[in-house]
Amino acid sequence: MNDDIERLNIFAENFKQEIISNSEGAGEESDLFREDTFTSLVVDYLVENGELDDGCVCFHSARGIKVNGYNLNENEGRLDLFISIFTQDTPPSTVLRSEVEKAFRRLFNFYQKSTRNYHREIEEASDVFDLAQMIANAQNELSQIRLFLFTDGLTTVAIKPAEYKEGINISYNIWDLRRIYRCVSSGQRQETIEVDILDRYGLTIPCLFVPNKEADYTACLAMIPGELLYKLYNEFGSRLLERNVRSFLQARGKINKGIRQTLLKEPYRFLAYNNGISATAENIKLINLPDGGTAISWIRGLQIVNGGQTTASIYQAVRKDKADISQVYVQTKLTIIVDSQKIDEMVPLISRYANSQNKVNEADFSSNDPFHIKIEELSRSIWAPAVDGTQRQTRWFYERARGQYLDAKGRESTPAKQKAFSATHPMSQKFDKTDLAKYENTWDQFPYIVSMGAQKNFCSFIDRFSKKKSFEVDESYFKDLVAKTILFRHTEKIVQAHNFGGYRANIVTYTLSYLFHHTNQRINLELIWKGQCLPGILREAISKVSVDVHSFITKPPGGQNVTEWCKKEDCWSRVKNLDLQHPDLSDILIEKVDKNIWRSTANDDLESIEDQGNIQTIIKVPADIWFQISHWAKETQSLMPWQRSLCFSLGKLASNNERPSLKQARQGLMILEEAKRLGFKFVDFHNSPQNRE
Repeated sequence: MNDDIERLNIFAENFKQEIISNSEGAGEESDLFREDTFTSLVVDYLVENGELDDGCVCFHSARGIKVNGYNLNENEGRLDLFISIFTQDTPPSTVLRSEVEKAFRRLFNFYQKSTRNYHREIEEASDVFDLAQMIANAQNELSQIRLFLFTDGLTTVAIKPAEYKEGINISYNIWDLRRIYRCVSSGQRQETIEVDILDRYGLTIPCLFVPNKEADYTACLAMIPGELLYKLYNEFGSRLLERNVRSFLQARGKINKGIRQTLLKEPYRFLAYNNGISATAENIKLINLPDGGTAISWIRGLQIVNGGQTTASIYQAVRKDKADISQVYVQTKLTIIVDSQKIDEMVPLISRYANSQNKVNEADFSSNDPFHIKIEELSRSIWAPAVDGTQRQTRWFYERARGQYLDAKGRESTPAKQKAFSATHPMSQKFDKTDLAKYENTWDQFPYIVSMGAQKNFCSFIDRFSKKKSFEVDESYFKDLVAKTILFRHTEKIVQAHNFGGYRANIVTYTLSYLFHHTNQRINLELIWKGQCLPGILREAISKVSVDVHSFITKPPGGQNVTEWCKKEDCWSRVKNLDLQHPDLSDILIEKVDKNIWRSTANDDLESIEDQGNIQTIIKVPADIWFQISHWAKETQSLMPWQRSLCFSLGKLASNNERPSLKQARQGLMILEEAKRLGFKFVDFHNSPQNRE
């Protein structure tokens, strides 16, 4: 028992130091910013462990109300709201029942007030304005609200049972430090689902049980009633879906539309048409049925490893279309893994081999992808340059799986060795998979995707990465990756110092994307790696651009929601074409980009002779021609918006005597041909005086 308390206290201290480290440079409002950081870290833990889909930090407090963050899943009609009780006490202190009840009451009051157009009373430039407006607009579509209380203290308060209010299921979830610690230290697996389906739902799962004493698993073939599958998904959501495979693909593909049509028009044929699902469990209990068969009455560790879209489609058909699924049964292959030590090994493999209806890339099983393993290896061997005149060198720690940092530190045998570990691997130099995706997608100028949230951004990164051709993870790539990390984190501090009042994450990714775009990704990353900081001129440029970016994104056209506006490609198209003033960065730009740097053109092969000729052709087009095409296309609506935007970008590159990328050159040539076909009158730029040999 004492060992457990000691380990919890060590975790509490490490957790606090991580929060302090991540909150450096927050200025006068450091306590509030630490609470935001605490909320963000807990959300990251829960997302990693499949308890949440995603989450945004969004602090707001007023008389009788408070909120610290949220996530809205429109497809499932579910709103998650977060509130934090952040004590900063180590060892952790006790959070009383009265404090817990008060927190939940304040959080629910925020929701209720938001349904009554509370956003009209809030400053439009704040993050919470968007949240309150979202709630007001989406309230009629919600079927479930989950209230989460996060605290770095300890509580023994029993979780309040779920309740229905005005047709909405409202559940209460408490994550205190002890539960967070278990989440982090339990091998990064989400809390086990355990449900007595007979007692809770009055249903059972008829099955044919196939015992096998020689194997390390047993199996059964089951018929799950559609009503039960709906109720399970309604209660547990994406926790039912094995987290290493992407969740419900939404009712876009042919398969999903077919499922929906069958459920609505021919539910009695669903069993005949559908391929069924594959699931795993840790244990089950069987009962005898009156007709002599057997059925499952209780199950532990249920995970649907193939058939997530079938499950979610049934849920959507009931919730949105009011489908009658009383005649629906889903055939299921249920694998019960007898040896608990083999669950982490077998479940991903079953998931991988079972998924065939919709292709699942190997990269979807991302933690064990060779890309991440190689970065982890490099992070344990490459020393960062010593700075500030000291001789001490440090390492940047890549956390491939959540909790690796604390595990590695905990394995050091003495306090002195743990202190040395922290000195070698500072908490401020730890980064993980979602961080990496955020930095790379910003470098590649996808700020609208970064703005969609950590998980959607990560999925986008993985999807693009899986399509790469020539790319090698080596020491050079790792150093550039760290430089991008430094760039992003320093920009966060610069933006925070401006006290804009909200949208920091959007401002950061848009500011950097703007600078990367207008320097054609030629910022000297090696210079940043060697100095482990940003050159003063770059800090000044970031500061100036961030002010203009903030001014632009917080004034969306048509009074749109700012958060949603930042998720649109049109927002980025407009931002990157702004003519923003900033210091001359020529002293910190390189002549050309190393071909091994993975960037938005990574899907292209290295330049061929033909490609080089295409680039030279585009270089010879005067800037004025590109601007004329852009203006003509806008007036006549002759080209697509992205093509008009590219014309403007090529014009700016030509004005600055900068080289277009291979992708820009290829698209530019197609635009020239299309504009000519549609009637644009060209001057003969090949024979103009400035282009004659």
